[in-house]
Amino acid sequence: MTRGNQRERDRMKAQKAESGKKKANTKSGSEMLRDKDKVAQIMQEKQRKAVVSPDILS
Repeated sequence: MTRGNQRERDRMKAQKAESGKKKANTKSGSEMLRDKDKVAQIMQEKQRKAVVSPDILS
């Protein structure tokens, strides 16, 4: 093996970087529900705006 312990050092470095990342959702159930409803409302508005009226097609 020509790399020696380089693989092991790289694994440890990657593990350390991964441990610093956010892993779990920190929102409570009500916060998640509120955000989900907010996003749904925004999408519904976008869909309403995207609907083409029949008068334009004539």
